[in-house]
Amino acid sequence: MTDATYEVRVLDVRIEHRDPFGIGTSRPRLTWRTDTYIDGWRQAAADIEIDGAVSSRIGPGCVLVDWPGAPLRSRQRATVRVRVTGTDGSHSGWSAPLEVEAALLTPADWRAEWVSPAVSMEQTALLRCDFDTPIAGDGARLHISSLGVFEAELNGSVVGDHVLDPGWTSYRSRVVAETFDVTDLLRRGRNTLGIRLADGWFRGRLGADAAAHPAHYGDRIAAIAQLDVVTDDGGASTVCRTDARWRWIHGATTRASIYDGEDHDARAEPAGWSRPEFDDTGWFDVDVIEHDVVLVPRLGPPVRRTEEVEVAEVLDSGPSDGSRLLVDFGQNLVGRLRLDVDGPRGTTIELRHVEVLESGVPNAASLRSAEATDRYTLRGGGPERWEPRFTFHGFRYATVDGWPGRFDPGDLRAEVCHSDMTRTGWFSCDDPLLERFHENVVWGMRGNFLSVPTDCPQRDERLGWTGDIAVFVPTACFLFDCAGMLRSWLTDLALEQRDDIGVPWVVPNVLDQWIGCSVWGDAAVTVPWTIYDRFGDAGVLEDQYDSMSRWADLIVGWAGGDDGDLHLEWVFQFGDWLDPTAPGDDPSAGATDKHLVGNAALCRTLDLMRRIAALLGRDGDAERYAQLHERARSSFVRSYLTADGLLTSDAQTAYAIAIAWDLLPDDLRTVAGTRLAELVRSAGHRIGTGFVGTPLVCDALCDTGHVADAYSLILQTEAPSWLGTVGRGATTVWERWDAIRADGSLHPAAMTSFNHYAFGAVADWLHRSVAGLAPDQPGYRRLRVRPLPGPGLDRAAAQHDTPYGRAEVGWERNGGHIRVSAVVPPNTTARVELPGSTTSFDVGAGRHHWDVQDPSRAVEAQR
Repeated sequence: MTDATYEVRVLDVRIEHRDPFGIGTSRPRLTWRTDTYIDGWRQAAADIEIDGAVSSRIGPGCVLVDWPGAPLRSRQRATVRVRVTGTDGSHSGWSAPLEVEAALLTPADWRAEWVSPAVSMEQTALLRCDFDTPIAGDGARLHISSLGVFEAELNGSVVGDHVLDPGWTSYRSRVVAETFDVTDLLRRGRNTLGIRLADGWFRGRLGADAAAHPAHYGDRIAAIAQLDVVTDDGGASTVCRTDARWRWIHGATTRASIYDGEDHDARAEPAGWSRPEFDDTGWFDVDVIEHDVVLVPRLGPPVRRTEEVEVAEVLDSGPSDGSRLLVDFGQNLVGRLRLDVDGPRGTTIELRHVEVLESGVPNAASLRSAEATDRYTLRGGGPERWEPRFTFHGFRYATVDGWPGRFDPGDLRAEVCHSDMTRTGWFSCDDPLLERFHENVVWGMRGNFLSVPTDCPQRDERLGWTGDIAVFVPTACFLFDCAGMLRSWLTDLALEQRDDIGVPWVVPNVLDQWIGCSVWGDAAVTVPWTIYDRFGDAGVLEDQYDSMSRWADLIVGWAGGDDGDLHLEWVFQFGDWLDPTAPGDDPSAGATDKHLVGNAALCRTLDLMRRIAALLGRDGDAERYAQLHERARSSFVRSYLTADGLLTSDAQTAYAIAIAWDLLPDDLRTVAGTRLAELVRSAGHRIGTGFVGTPLVCDALCDTGHVADAYSLILQTEAPSWLGTVGRGATTVWERWDAIRADGSLHPAAMTSFNHYAFGAVADWLHRSVAGLAPDQPGYRRLRVRPLPGPGLDRAAAQHDTPYGRAEVGWERNGGHIRVSAVVPPNTTARVELPGSTTSFDVGAGRHHWDVQDPSRAVEAQR
């Protein structure tokens, strides 16, 4: 019987937060979605079939359901199908089969050794080994990793489509090992495995100055690889592995640097070097080295090329021969350029990347010491295609020097690169500037989610700053399925964390700065909590609980321990970083007292810890954290609330965090909201918040009855404001509100990035409050439909691919009424609060429409 005969279908069976090939756990969790036209459909039970064996029926769960079969072994394959039964007796057929395959799960599975070429920093190497494959098999798998970054070739063909493998982790503790299906590239008889190897993050310079932290993790790059053929009896035979038999030579890429770019001389590329017929006479023997790093399978998606962007405009063709060009791609993006060119042998093309122009001239100030320059020397003799392999750049513009002959813009493409997360969230409205701002947030996230969540993608930094992701993570979890990537990053956070000085400012920690501080260190708690809230993944809380509690207990000790007030005084704080009132040379010196911010964050962290502990059944911890939270909250009120009910820092961020994090007595919330609205109005509805206050200010206004002020703030076009940056040409979110000033000049501070997602964190409010789509239970098991229409917009909508399926909420004004529409996915419900109402009601799965009187018109009528 085909699936089409059923009223209910099971779709999109998935494994964990990644694709099902080369998974790194023996008991992967399963998620599936259900498609049906039956309104209000709910799952009563499900069957899971693994290799023909059907498990006993499970209950209504369909998100991250425990593996019901025997644990998988390394390399083991399994075929999974799911069928469901509804509470109404309806049932589905079996889902399409999902093929699952485990990676190498234990160190004992590795027979290969680490091999290293003797190349200097920024030089690349080619490594190769010939081998025979005398056996037939049922598939071939390449397990491979590196200290550095690599690209593998088998018999002359590139293996896979990843970029900058294996990515960046805390290399002293763990390195990701990739698994590739190379069945179609392997041949019976003679074969060759080749590896290109470069510094990457492992040995390249890292940090915010020209000489900072070279060779942070080691002075030798290395590779490890093992090619296994799966035999007909279910076993595996290793036909090639890295060992002393391997050979190496210097690569044609003579310089490869994350910050500075690549130089590649195509004349020096050995033709056919990864093919069996190649003669490697003159190549060198590799060194076999010892390294005790743990090899782990990937948790999230790899970095890939995800989009090609064409030249939008040639702004300057330079000399009459066109050899010097300035091109605009129309979008600040992250990746590298790919060129198609035909010219004389020895011609060198130089590509320089910048984010902005000043008076029509490329300005590289935002790059600081990063050269961001690639050079390609042609081999000649016909058409050539090239793009860098071992670097990436943040840019909108590029200068092209030395292009031979006539330049065709179609011969230059920008390859967008980032961790290949699935897009899951969208927002639209009738204001094109606000839609453009939201698109800027999306582009900023794409550019800064490259292996780790970074602060910026262009300058001599690109580090995993904890504070940036701490404020942005709710927006990130709406826009993309980033759970796998963030879980991997949290693993590194826990590994880098120390009991005496806490969570470092950046993860992986290459700054070697160990001064933990509020908000930034709180990422240890806020990021896993948000992953749980948005993806329904309680496993992340269990896995990170030790890290979370270590951080919480440390800052409690700093705040005074078990007796008296809990108050952070001496601890370093970044405060409300980059408040627009802060001086250019001191971004922490904003309008809100840094210690007020730090102590408010302490309260929030303890509040989250009591909830997390209770959720995990750690009742003793839950009670302890609840008591600590009350002490910290009381201390905050005593320290920062004045006799007239105002805060000692009379600033937008102070009131926003006090309201949003529920730090005030109930009878003073209204007072605080009124004062916040007064401050916003007195600033002409211009923004007055930094990293901490920006995600919260619109929520705080709405929660205290000032929706119109929140709308005036988000729709403001005069700087400093979100749309003010759009009006000045931003295509990503800026690090500073005034990165480009009213006269077109650039902010003079060296720390000025034009692709920095933190201030885009307000997009979460656009999704939840303007459009009205939010989770009411973890993972959107129950949705919250609560749009808050305000002045300046006549329609808004959001769509989000929840773990259960597509959810949609939208509203549109029509005369004196507002029509609200919602799509609730199968197996979920929604709690609905319509505009102008203070009561709520529940609805089941299906499409819903409601027409209500426009509250703004009702107010006008009363006037």
